Amino acid sequence: MDRQPLIPLIELLERYRQLWSTGADQALVERFLDFLGRHPDCLLRSCVPGHITASCWILDAAGEHALFTHHRKLDRWLQLGGHVDGEAHVERAALREAQEESGMARFEFVEWAAGGLVPLDLDVHPIPARGAEPRHDHWDVRFLLRAAAGQALTISDESNDLRWVPLAEIPRLTDEESVLRLDAKARAILERSAEAE
Repeated sequence: MDRQPLIPLIELLERYRQLWSTGADQALVERFLDFLGRHPDCLLRSCVPGHITASCWILDAAGEHALFTHHRKLDRWLQLGGHVDGEAHVERAALREAQEESGMARFEFVEWAAGGLVPLDLDVHPIPARGAEPRHDHWDVRFLLRAAAGQALTISDESNDLRWVPLAEIPRLTDEESVLRLDAKARAILERSAEAE
């Protein structure tokens, strides 16, 4: 199978590797690259062991709240995101999911590093078997987005609820380690940006 479609994703992973220097982040990049090498069809849901997904940590225009969805199937408060469905530029899939799941149209990627867009985080998490769908992994590439002010939320079929949560209240809403990690990374980036101004 042609690996050419994976090049944009590999480039994003390499930029992530250069900018997130913890041992855990470096090891996760290696896991992603190994997974891509073994499963060139990983952008598709039909890749049974797992597939690439894209999600986003969405902040309001003031940077004081994060947007959460109460996921209908998983019954948890999470960031917005979903399957890339063959989209090699996974940031486009993340933006599409943000728009579809929130009802908002206007977002901007927070580009926090020189040289182009860099994911905020990477995560691999299991999805339990459901109906005819076997247990599999989601290899999630996560981005930092800011929503334009003045947009109304619309709950999609995939959600029970949507909520803007003040950053200080996030630990009371969820104890999901990967969600708290998104919050911590976003705060660190925004603090560095504020100090540089």
